[in-house]
Amino acid sequence: MSEYILEMRGITKEFPGVKALDNVNFKVKKGEVHALCGENGAGKSTLMKVLSGVYPYGSYSGDIVLKDEVQKFYGIKDSEKKKIAIVYQELALVPQMTVAENIYLANEPLKFGSTTIDDDKLNYMAKDLIDRLGLNINPSTKVGTLGVGIQQLVEIAKALSKDVEVLILDEPTAALTESEVETLFRIIKELKKTGITFIIITHKLEEIFEIADTVTILRDGQTISSHDIEELDEDKIIQKMVGRELTERYPKVVHKGEETILEVKNFTVYDPNNPDKKLVDDVSFNVKKGEILGISGLVGAGRTELIMGIFGAYGKLAEGEIYLENNKVEINSPMDAIKNGLALVTEDRKGNGLVLSQSIMVNTTLASLDKVLTGGILDENKEIYHTNKYVDELKTKTPHIEQKVGNLSGGNQQKVVLAKWLMTEPKILFLDEPTRGIDVGAKYEIYNIMNQLVEKGVAVVMISSELPEILGMSDRILVMHEGKIKGELNYEDATQEEVMYFATGRRSEKNE
Repeated sequence: MSEYILEMRGITKEFPGVKALDNVNFKVKKGEVHALCGENGAGKSTLMKVLSGVYPYGSYSGDIVLKDEVQKFYGIKDSEKKKIAIVYQELALVPQMTVAENIYLANEPLKFGSTTIDDDKLNYMAKDLIDRLGLNINPSTKVGTLGVGIQQLVEIAKALSKDVEVLILDEPTAALTESEVETLFRIIKELKKTGITFIIITHKLEEIFEIADTVTILRDGQTISSHDIEELDEDKIIQKMVGRELTERYPKVVHKGEETILEVKNFTVYDPNNPDKKLVDDVSFNVKKGEILGISGLVGAGRTELIMGIFGAYGKLAEGEIYLENNKVEINSPMDAIKNGLALVTEDRKGNGLVLSQSIMVNTTLASLDKVLTGGILDENKEIYHTNKYVDELKTKTPHIEQKVGNLSGGNQQKVVLAKWLMTEPKILFLDEPTRGIDVGAKYEIYNIMNQLVEKGVAVVMISSELPEILGMSDRILVMHEGKIKGELNYEDATQEEVMYFATGRRSEKNE
């Protein structure tokens, strides 16, 4: 028998107007963690959808070989029968059902001689599986009450309940905290010892070196190379992913913004589900024209709630004073914010930033309809002109502007969100986790866009959970903890240690 449990040979997959995979070859050894890397749009997710039966046999060319046998998967059930499972970045759990019910959904144990579900046995089986994973979760808990990180682990338990041998994880750590990532990696390492093979799609290079044994790199739908992890470093992976050398991960330009464009005074945001609870507590700060202001802090610090509140998303639940160019303004809705020259790229681009079922053109012009009207009627020529302008400027990869946004890669979806807001010609651009879930090449392009905007006098306010990104791109950094701003640092003085002191509610020795 071959040393490879899985081989994908000469896989080619086409969609209308684009060849997503072009003669891709991919080999995985039994019991290893194999990282699949590449820029957004490189073909990683498409390749895994071929493997898992989402794209059935006959819709692609090439062979899937599992344990030396060619496979023909006509659907997901066929791949699951061969003990292959996939956990997507967008979780597929039923929030109203319990942990146990989700794990064994459509595979529930029945009472003897009956069609009734045996709840006791269901909970027992789920508890046994959860214990084997070393998790402290009650199987009777409703999944909707759990955090995203725990839900991710429930998805993995669900896959393992099918006696899986090859488990595919698509961006498994994108929404996890550091402690949740540690738990996930511990579980992966333990399961690897039992012979389970993992394929992980991830953009986080530091995690690749922590968990992976082998790395395969795709670019533009083709296999570039495969390597044992010892043969690589971060720079080599980046160069192979983007096809060129990135001399700087963060194209830092020092911006000396001096004129205050936004001032926020005594700003408080209340929890919509608990009006007595403050998500943001009496925050005051300013933003200067032509600077990048970074906002850092741990999950739950109130960063997103702060800028969403300023943008009017909380309505009357947000109170305080907002001054734009020294004039006090009332912002009680996103429409008020847009009229005052604010723009917000939300953290959840799919849920809040885009209409996935609509085209690039519709999404790009959605917030600027006044610019594409002639006599009060939508002017298609204007829509086409503006959309093509931003597709060219942002280097969005698409066969045409009528492409549905839901069919684009994550990085290109993010560029469409940016295009939508850039078309409003904002004075202040809020970016909430602008590079989450996108590759290093697309990140670099977004950093350059940020610098170009600042050079034009736009103020950029960026929330990021990635400390290197905050340090690499910000001119000033605000650090939040439990709804308050605990520290402010200039880029010259900022270090990861300094930021973390404030983020954990402490003060560094320098500030005591």
